[in-house]
Amino acid sequence: MDGETEARLREVIEAIPVGEVRSYGEVAALAGVRSARLVGRYLAETPAVVPWHRVVRADRTFAPHIATRQARLLRAEGVRVRNGRVVAR
Repeated sequence: MDGETEARLREVIEAIPVGEVRSYGEVAALAGVRSARLVGRYLAETPAVVPWHRVVRADRTFAPHIATRQARLLRAEGVRVRNGRVVAR
């Protein structure tokens, strides 16, 4: 992944307001990148200073390997989480 793509992804992810989430696909579209999987790869390789926990699957669920931590971080921001899924306010 080139530096320009990384910069666009970081900018979009950092712009997600506290207490809100975006899907991998939404982030990809906003950043002008070709796939949601690229967003996932970027987040897996990026330091934790980027608010990675605000990016969820399209169905508003979490990846199993990070679900507990992601839910805890989102709840701390006021996001409602139930049964491993972000629920509408």
